[in-house]
Amino acid sequence: MKTFSEKLIALRRQAGSSQKQLADRLGVTRQSVSKWESGSAMPELSKLIALSELFSVSIDYLVKDQLEEPEAPEASGVSTAKLEKQVEEITSYFRTWEWTSKTKLFGLPLVSICFSLYPHIPHHRKAARGIIAIGNIAAGVVALGLLSAGIFSVGVISAGIIAIGVLAFGMAALGPVAIGLLAFGPVALGLWYAGGAAALGGKIAVGVAAVGETAVGYDAAGKHVLLWGGGLTQQEVQSFLQQQHPRLWTPLLKFLSFLGANIH
Repeated sequence: MKTFSEKLIALRRQAGSSQKQLADRLGVTRQSVSKWESGSAMPELSKLIALSELFSVSIDYLVKDQLEEPEAPEASGVSTAKLEKQVEEITSYFRTWEWTSKTKLFGLPLVSICFSLYPHIPHHRKAARGIIAIGNIAAGVVALGLLSAGIFSVGVISAGIIAIGVLAFGMAALGPVAIGLLAFGPVALGLWYAGGAAALGGKIAVGVAAVGETAVGYDAAGKHVLLWGGGLTQQEVQSFLQQQHPRLWTPLLKFLSFLGANIH
């Protein structure tokens, strides 16, 4: 009769994985796998589910001290059938849920949704791809996700022509840390224009601490500098920026002027 620890060792070796590799796939430490294989500890239910999917065996096979896979539910009785049903219901919560619309534009689905509650397991790590993409990982014209890339992108880490996120990269980027041609946020790095608490801009920087060719702020450095000092009106900032950059796009001029008069 084989115990759980013996079966786990055999399955891992058959898969050609080390304890460290198995641990990484399950999102646990190597020491946890070592304890399971030594028989000094048992994995929690979510890890048992992950192991059963990873090695294509049933949870019944893993936890029972037996050599072979259990009989089919029809042959083993009502209790096993109920157990398999319960396991299937629990497992469904950890599987990837995805939906793709049949309507397509330019060869891409109009809407693609793909979520996984277990994204650290490789075969659960899928991306949503479509005109509108929503998921843990999303790529599309409009992308919403933890990791997102698109023309218009929103996510924890976001990249796009217009990007909004905790860490945002784009032609126009907005977020706590924003990097782009136009960047706005507490920490903003703009190749052309930047606005925020700490702003670094190639052409114009507006912020509490601002560095750029033209800089407006309480602590500013550049070729053309307007210090906030005791306070600036929006009109004063606008006149200063217009003088240095007469061809600046009017909506952008007004927005930067508003930031210059209000960020302090």
